[in-house]
Amino acid sequence: MTTGTVKLDDVTVGEELPELRIPLTRTMIVATALASRDYQDVHHDPSLAVERGSKDIFMNILTTNGLVERYVTGWAGPGAVVTAIKIRLGAPNYPGDTMVLTGTVAGKHDDGRVEVAVRGVNEIGPHVTGTVVVRLPSVRAQGSDS
Repeated sequence: MTTGTVKLDDVTVGEELPELRIPLTRTMIVATALASRDYQDVHHDPSLAVERGSKDIFMNILTTNGLVERYVTGWAGPGAVVTAIKIRLGAPNYPGDTMVLTGTVAGKHDDGRVEVAVRGVNEIGPHVTGTVVVRLPSVRAQGSDS
């Protein structure tokens, strides 16, 4: 997405972030659930997920949270600091889905905070909606020795 860190002075409210398409494989869903120590069977055992009312295994919230953070920091760059993430889940992400993440700069503050409204959608509908707050450096801060 970006090679350097976005500067606060270059961000405008209403600015749209580039779309990010994430293909969701069975391996990714299982591996990320296990990596985040989420051993709930609905995230790795297809027959038990179906027995519990799902059509298949589905992505856990920690993976969704990580992908949302990756999306915003991919746009903001390595000098951005995430200060808050608030997300709400909707439709499940199943193996074979593609989640499409989009975002819009919803707020900008003099202290360097930028609020990004994020939405992740799959074939069923919205999987995740929320807000990520990042602190960005200002252009002035780049030239100072302090």
